[in-house]
Amino acid sequence: MASPVEKSTEFLSDVASEMKKVTWPGSRQTAASTLVVIVFTIVVALYLFGVDALVSWLFGKILG
Repeated sequence: MASPVEKSTEFLSDVASEMKKVTWPGSRQTAASTLVVIVFTIVVALYLFGVDALVSWLFGKILG
């Protein structure tokens, strides 16, 4: 059975090996992805705002 130190050393070695395989996005791709996330967040927020306003209005008419 391997000691905790040996297991940790092997784990960190494996992590370093896998990190060498990673292809990191460039600054253009990062900026484009960020823009997509921001736009999607705004669209979802507006949709939820509309649904909330509609449900509030309906409950106001039903209970009012």
